[in-house]
Amino acid sequence: MSRDWLEQNQVGLYFVAVTVAAIAGLNSAAFAGLAAAAITPAIAVLMYAMFLQIPFLELRQPLANHRFLGALLLANFVLVPLLVWLLTLPLASNKALLAGALLVLLTPCIDYVVVFTHLGKGDSRLVLAATPLLLLLQLLLLPLYLQVMLGAQAGAVIDIRPFAEAFVLLIVIPLLAAVATEFGGRRSALLRSWSAGWAWLPVPAMAAVLIVVVGSQIGAVTAQFEVLAPLLPVYGAFLLLGPVLGFFSARLFGLNTTATRAVAFSAATRNSLVVLPLALALPESIRGLAAAAVICQTLMELIGELVYLKAIPALIKGR
Repeated sequence: MSRDWLEQNQVGLYFVAVTVAAIAGLNSAAFAGLAAAAITPAIAVLMYAMFLQIPFLELRQPLANHRFLGALLLANFVLVPLLVWLLTLPLASNKALLAGALLVLLTPCIDYVVVFTHLGKGDSRLVLAATPLLLLLQLLLLPLYLQVMLGAQAGAVIDIRPFAEAFVLLIVIPLLAAVATEFGGRRSALLRSWSAGWAWLPVPAMAAVLIVVVGSQIGAVTAQFEVLAPLLPVYGAFLLLGPVLGFFSARLFGLNTTATRAVAFSAATRNSLVVLPLALALPESIRGLAAAAVICQTLMELIGELVYLKAIPALIKGR
């Protein structure tokens, strides 16, 4: 099983992973429990594998594209939060649903968005280079967004400790380890071989994360489907309008076709896998339903991405 084969067939592999995880999670409580315990380490491994693909010591040129970064940040941290605030107003009466929806919709994806951008004929290299910045900003701004959008309920939901722990475990440690590996690889053949060995792991690591995430939470999603139903139109509207905001932002900055597609994919694709540990760290009274709300978005988004792969290249064409 070569790296090229994995990359060419990764979308199919992800759907197989989700299907297997859903079946196992619904039929085995023991599997669901083991999967829940594996979420944080699995995501940390995925982040390290993803970060190893980023040439941190050579990022000056991609990050020098200020117009792309401007469009990306405007879409993800100004336009999308405004859209999310409007879309989630009907959820105000259910604190758990609101918290889960806000967690997942306010955070731009930093993993499989690179895959779907590439398959959707966007500039995936620009998205990959911007990943560390997207991660840092979303974790810094998320508490602020929650404070504003949850209003009086914020005090019962926001606890800085799980945010700090998730930032260190899922981002800082894998990021520093990847940078150290790249830096050491300039002088060590052993580290270069290590990096080469990890080059084929992002796809299996992503599949593993989907298995543990879906497998651990699918039971809660199905058991509470009627309660989760109000989320469906919210997530559906976001899937429809997210790429539009990305397109609008990219056009404001005069980006070319492939960069515009990249911003559209980023604006529409959310960071459900990394924010799930945050949902599971919420107060006990709301954590189960909030986590189910996050997984519900993941399942809908994976279907939406298949539509994006055809629709975004067809609608965003060269000028």
